[in-house]
Amino acid sequence: MKENLKEKIRHYLQEQTKKSFSVEEVAAGLGLQKSTDFKALVQTVAAMEREGSLFFTKKGKLKLPEPQVLLEGTFRANERGFGFVHYDEEEEDIYIPKGATGYAMDGDTVAVDITAAANLFAEKGPEGQVVEILKRGVTQIVGEFSLFSEEEIAETDLYGVVKPKDKKQAELQVMIAAEGIRPVDGAIVLVEITHYPEKGYATSLEGLVKSVLGHKNDPGMDILAIVVAHGIPVEFPPAVLQQADQVPDSIDPADFPERRDLRNQQIVTIDGEDAKDLDDAVAVRKLANGNFFLGVHIADVSYYVTEDSPLDGEAFERGTSVYLTDRVIPMIPQRLSNGICSLNPHVPRLTMSCEMEIDGQGNVVAHDIFASLIQTTERMTYTAVNQILEEQNPATMERYRDLVPMFQSMAELHQILETKRIRRGAVSFEDREAKVVVDEEGHPQDILLRERGLGERLIESFMLAANETVAEHFNRQHLPFIYRIHEEPKEDKLRRFFDFASTLGLVVKTTKGSITPKDLQKIVEDVATKPESFVVNKMLLRSMQQAKYSEENLGHYGLAADYYTHFTSPIRRYPDLIVHRLIRSYSEDKSPARQQAWAAKLPEIAVQASQMERRAVDCEREVDAMKKAEYMAQHVGEEFDGVVSSVVKFGLFIELPNTIEGLIHINALKQDYFHFMETQLVLVGERTGLTFKIGQKVRVKVVKADPVTNDIDFELVTAEEVTPVQRPQANRKRRRKNEKQQRQQNNGKKAEQSAKAKASNKSGNQNNRGAKKSNEARKKANKGRKNKKPFYKGIKKGHK
Repeated sequence: MKENLKEKIRHYLQEQTKKSFSVEEVAAGLGLQKSTDFKALVQTVAAMEREGSLFFTKKGKLKLPEPQVLLEGTFRANERGFGFVHYDEEEEDIYIPKGATGYAMDGDTVAVDITAAANLFAEKGPEGQVVEILKRGVTQIVGEFSLFSEEEIAETDLYGVVKPKDKKQAELQVMIAAEGIRPVDGAIVLVEITHYPEKGYATSLEGLVKSVLGHKNDPGMDILAIVVAHGIPVEFPPAVLQQADQVPDSIDPADFPERRDLRNQQIVTIDGEDAKDLDDAVAVRKLANGNFFLGVHIADVSYYVTEDSPLDGEAFERGTSVYLTDRVIPMIPQRLSNGICSLNPHVPRLTMSCEMEIDGQGNVVAHDIFASLIQTTERMTYTAVNQILEEQNPATMERYRDLVPMFQSMAELHQILETKRIRRGAVSFEDREAKVVVDEEGHPQDILLRERGLGERLIESFMLAANETVAEHFNRQHLPFIYRIHEEPKEDKLRRFFDFASTLGLVVKTTKGSITPKDLQKIVEDVATKPESFVVNKMLLRSMQQAKYSEENLGHYGLAADYYTHFTSPIRRYPDLIVHRLIRSYSEDKSPARQQAWAAKLPEIAVQASQMERRAVDCEREVDAMKKAEYMAQHVGEEFDGVVSSVVKFGLFIELPNTIEGLIHINALKQDYFHFMETQLVLVGERTGLTFKIGQKVRVKVVKADPVTNDIDFELVTAEEVTPVQRPQANRKRRRKNEKQQRQQNNGKKAEQSAKAKASNKSGNQNNRGAKKSNEARKKANKGRKNKKPFYKGIKKGHK
């Protein structure tokens, strides 16, 4: 009866246009004016108020609570305990304070309640709390195992504890149940999580050791631990290797009469000296009409990696090859990537070709895309090509004299293509890359900047031309396709970059009120010769959106290209392999049924490829940061020249010429009390006016480098003098008053502690006499605890 009345009340309140009602109005609306009915109504309303299904307003009227609007998104944890939830590409992430995370872990899908709306004036995003964890993103953890003693194992029913390698999980400890694999102390293990953090056990998990990766002291184990922690597979399943083993080591051209035979053409590969997977080859020549012929020939991986096969499934899951300091984790087995799919010289290979005729302005006036058969003339290196084109080295030019005219034509065509890209506004980020050189044990020996000569740049130009041509070809036919897109930067991020640029005296001019790639290109050009140019490039790059894969053609903002895809690296990128598969598929059949089939598949492929690319980049960066910290640990106490790369409220980030970045914490700046002026991105001394700003030259000393946390700390030795910024005045008196009050409080505490110490000395004998009784009571309590189940048992039981 009561439940039925609850529903009637709830339904009545929901149906009305008014929001609140008196009890008498509800009684009249439901026809419950009789004394017995009215009494039942009042009792039911009271029960509903207690359970929270309705409430009384300040005026004593009944009202239904507003429905809780929850947002679903992905939680990204910070090692300091807070986090952010990403829920919409167009919206700012939701800040989740420490204590409001609901025990969510990095990567979890969560439901979030907004507790504070975004404040545009204060440039603060929305704030919220995690209400529910919908799906766990972390099911396995990699870390270092510490073995318990035999007594502890017997008492707790645990083998030991694992400390996670991931910095975002640094506060967690994973209890290993005494089941299955029992590792040795110091082993690096992969743990399958069985119980997650919960109330009362906010930093504890429980799990089983799934596999032992090795020992912490094994060479290369530090990198392997990071790879496995990111969920990147290091071994291929037996079915994949079996399929790879069935692929022949060579081909007979007679078996491929349907392919266009280009073996009589002069075609070369140009790669780094240590490259083994040669997946692109090029040919250039001048035509009689003054135009250029450009042939880009790409290894036809899709011929061997067939749809829905074990090889294809594994390539889809991996998404990309991962390039680390001492190893490459390939997308497909090396028997293919370094063998039959590699365009090695003087042997026939299957390829997908894009041949273009390009005029003097860089326009592709004709093109053809087809399956082909090639045999490369020579395996060239960037070094050799640069020696021919830039240094004109006599020995190298003599060795490759038959190819020199083609390389000269390549340089000419590259210049035309590059000029065209600059003319249309492509933003060229000269982002400095460094290579960490390690010894056989994996210890870093040196850090070298990668030089990009003419050989590297011309290959880039030719690959860009082929990628654009293939994308435009299929887009104009309105066929389902996969594109590499780069959307316009978000307005708030660009505004922050412009504020930063203005502090360096850079004036940003816009085109008809909007920001085009050409406007950003102008900034890069204006700062190119200044010492802070690399900082500007980095800040501009951070203000841009991430490029990704999509079934929709949204263009590529950074390249100022209307059409773009990835066609040129199918050995190491799954989307390129799909582009090749699409070329073959549409050459056979363009029926509506086939188009519909591809339209259904491509969105999932695009999302997976984008996510796996992000995973690989994160892993590569973490390994890079670890090895750089390990390298600098060898140089603690030494001094280096650097540049201020970033200014934040807690200090200065300094970047060295070898790209290593470290922090000078604001507490280490002893010269003055410094204020952070966010609008100008500077630290300013209150008394001295001493100013630190981005791009400023400094000399620093290394005081700490930790390969576990990847943190590098510097101490300031000297700094270049820069134009002072007006010193902050507002809070000076208040700060001095606070400092005086703090000193008085400290003196008061010292006096109180002194008095307590005297009192403690007087009662010392009494405490000693009471200590024996206290110890005996503690022993009795411990005896009782031994008979109880450990709290981990409680976790296990509760989760079940």
